[in-house]
Amino acid sequence: MRKPLPEWPMFGLPADVRPALRQARDGGRALALATLVAVEGGGPRPEGTQMVFAEGIVAGYFSGGCVESDVADHAFACLDDGQPRTLVYGEGSPWPDIRLLCGARIEIFIERVAPDDAALAALLAADADRRPIRWVSDGFARACAAELEPWPEAQVERLYEPRPRLVVVGSDPTALAIAQLGAQAEFETTLVRPKGPEAAPLLPGVAYLRQEPAEAFDAVGLDPWTSVAIATHDSETDHAALLAALPSPAAYVGLLGARRRLSQRLARLRAAGISEADIERLSAPIGLDIGGKAPWEVAVSVIGEIMARRYARESGSTSTTSPA
Repeated sequence: MRKPLPEWPMFGLPADVRPALRQARDGGRALALATLVAVEGGGPRPEGTQMVFAEGIVAGYFSGGCVESDVADHAFACLDDGQPRTLVYGEGSPWPDIRLLCGARIEIFIERVAPDDAALAALLAADADRRPIRWVSDGFARACAAELEPWPEAQVERLYEPRPRLVVVGSDPTALAIAQLGAQAEFETTLVRPKGPEAAPLLPGVAYLRQEPAEAFDAVGLDPWTSVAIATHDSETDHAALLAALPSPAAYVGLLGARRRLSQRLARLRAAGISEADIERLSAPIGLDIGGKAPWEVAVSVIGEIMARRYARESGSTSTTSPA
């Protein structure tokens, strides 16, 4: 008999289940991968959301408590017999006593994945290399590759993109708050403080670099899944960071500072050869306009703006119109 799920669902905080997949694989444990394959009526989680179940491991959530315990029962049954199954909750469910409070109908597909599965190895290798990759499975056969077409029996088709990354340049309480909140929001976060102290700040989940911005950015690697928040209050360091970040593939570049000084900063960037197209990408002043200026308030506005950009929502941003 499986252990009951914890009373406090801390396992549901991570949206990305790849760390749990890696933990199971590295421990030599088979796992049950549950994927939300259909949503009708506005459920709390979108299609493609996943949960992982293995001995001593549970990660993810589908409904916030309505179905997770029942899904766990089926997941561990799948681990025992190896048979994939599709679960239906809501209208048409064989378990009418299990109801989603939001009134939605969801379908969840569960498959058993062995620790030596080739598709799992390919997925985790792509995660380590920060490469997008597709997962297709029918519950018995599965494949994982950059380009992949589902076959008729396939039940799951999911694109895994590299995990979001955040680089914060700065050292004051606002920069620390942005870095800490970024790490809590599942960004792979690095704090950059040129010539800073050798000892890193006590920020769980935040890496620390002491190089100048360009060198630090090269060490981290700015790719299309990376966001850069520049918050140093030092015009020379800000300028050096902008010169390195704006022409890069980074998805987001934000600059903390007063709007009245922005025209001078932009003129200096143009004089240094930064193109108008790259200047158009700058979010300045940084963050959503929520009105607060305290460190955590600014951090919320910055992380909120980065997430809004990820989901192509610009409403309420201080940067919906280019500073140029």
